[in-house]
Amino acid sequence: MHTQRELGKRFKRGFLLSTLLLSGCSNLFSGVASQLADGLSESILSSSDIETVREGVPAFLLLIDGLLKSGAETTELLVSAADLNGSFSVLVEDKDRLKMLSAKAMRYSDQAACVASSKLCGARQLAFSEYETVVASLSSKDLLVAYSLGTSWVGRLQANSDDWAVISELNRAKLLMEKVVELDETYQNGRAHLYLGGIETLLPKLMGGRPEKGKKHFERAIEIEERFLLSKVIFAEQYARLVFDQQLHDRLLEDVLAADPIAGEFTLTNQIAKKRAIILLEGSKDYF
Repeated sequence: MHTQRELGKRFKRGFLLSTLLLSGCSNLFSGVASQLADGLSESILSSSDIETVREGVPAFLLLIDGLLKSGAETTELLVSAADLNGSFSVLVEDKDRLKMLSAKAMRYSDQAACVASSKLCGARQLAFSEYETVVASLSSKDLLVAYSLGTSWVGRLQANSDDWAVISELNRAKLLMEKVVELDETYQNGRAHLYLGGIETLLPKLMGGRPEKGKKHFERAIEIEERFLLSKVIFAEQYARLVFDQQLHDRLLEDVLAADPIAGEFTLTNQIAKKRAIILLEGSKDYF
């Protein structure tokens, strides 16, 4: 069916976050591990060497799995595990591995919600009306697990874009991300706006998409954090190509190529954004 094929073709981006080290199970260790997670996350995201990160992150995946199996389960560590497994997909090309990583991220996010005693614990299995009630009742204290669950969910949808049963969950993930924006639109540098922009531009207007609403989300994401260059790349690929606006498409990508990619925690994703921008610009004339 054309709708399903379009979904599979258009939803292809993710964001690289990161992880931690060591093993143990005491409360003291969990605090130390959380500090290590922050340090390693900053180190990885600040790297300009994509290949080193591609080769190194799998080791961290194994380390964090071992850490959690040892009994050191905290909300923060589970969220870190979900982030790492889900976001590593940006460097993975094998579809089966992508599905495996996204499923694992989803499990960790679900588990984090339960460890945090959040109302989101088990909420994915509720009837939609009940799920809506739960999401509507979330508060700022739920932001950590709500954002983690939302991003993991979108990653799962992305990895299983050929499975209509999974894609049918799109509205649930969208509702959760809209709640994150409602609670704090600047959370994680406004990244929820970027996810919502991608969701709204999955399909053209005639097929049920809402590209103009998606455009507003993209513009707001860029306004909140312009140094995150991947926002402009996704804006160009998801929106400008969808509505056949070559002028906007090329301008956004040229802005990315002209920008300094070295920007602290955005450095790694900026390098990825530049590589993608070159490919999209090279194909601009043929596409439009």
